[in-house]
Amino acid sequence: MDREQEEMQFLGLFGIFKESYKIIISWRKIFSQITLTLILPLTFIFLAHLEISNSLFRDIKHTEFEKELTQPGTKRYNNLSNTLSSEWITFWLFKVAYFTILLIISLLSTAAVVYTIASVYTGRELTFQKVMSVVPKVWKRLMVTFLCMFAAFFVYNFLAVCILIICLVIIPYNAFGAIILYVVLIIYLMGFVYMTVIWQLASVVSVLESSYGLKAMTKSKDLIKGNRVVAISIFFLLNLSLALIQFLFGKFVVHGSSLDVWKRVGFGILSFVLLLTFFLFGLVIQTILYLVCKSYHHENIDKGDLSNHLESYLGEYEPLNGKDVQLEQYQV
Repeated sequence: MDREQEEMQFLGLFGIFKESYKIIISWRKIFSQITLTLILPLTFIFLAHLEISNSLFRDIKHTEFEKELTQPGTKRYNNLSNTLSSEWITFWLFKVAYFTILLIISLLSTAAVVYTIASVYTGRELTFQKVMSVVPKVWKRLMVTFLCMFAAFFVYNFLAVCILIICLVIIPYNAFGAIILYVVLIIYLMGFVYMTVIWQLASVVSVLESSYGLKAMTKSKDLIKGNRVVAISIFFLLNLSLALIQFLFGKFVVHGSSLDVWKRVGFGILSFVLLLTFFLFGLVIQTILYLVCKSYHHENIDKGDLSNHLESYLGEYEPLNGKDVQLEQYQV
């Protein structure tokens, strides 16, 4: 990386995007290998899920329609009921399998990209074989962090539902009540976005520091202070890009049966390339954001200690203590 860490704090929104692009181009060989091995399957699974889910749900709606037109108690009605139950079971089993595979590959991709950028930052010798040998060990730490964040989101959403129910019970059904509900919804969305940003940064912390799980979440929350606007702006831009890609694929591929076959194939390829690029840039950007936040808080990452921390992944994995990655304060 061309920039010293002290300079990273001055990177704004577009500076982070520019720095991410530069590091991908500079190390395009290793990132191309990571993309082909991990991010390409992730992209294929994501888009295939949209197509298959739509197909399964379409069959369910068709069966429900046929059932509504059939007299209850008849043999055909019972057969349709059994078919509908089987289709719903298939649908939800597919969803569970999809999210499980997506989670595993996402965490593996995160581990690979974050480890690669840290190795570039410390000037370590870097090969694709070395990255792939480290990924399974880093993945364990990321999984613990994910489970902690999942629990936090579960509690957060449970409390939000409870508050919503209370509001619906005690608030009158008028214009004032509608305003209150909108305010509650906005506060919920703000909290959800903030927690998501913390989760993304905590994933990087879990790879580059000795903290993971709840400690990584706490560390991430502290790091994000002073850069909330930039972090949330990145979140919205990335999610807007993802929504546009999903819309493109959904409209012209999943629901584009009226289009010419070659047009559907063309839009499918375009969506695939855009999503592939999105996943890679998203992972690089969240790592660069981590370095920007560290620099903003004047926490200097000792490159030698960080290099030793990364090297520890290559041997027998042992839990790291707080001294494995030394964080020093520097004056500006």
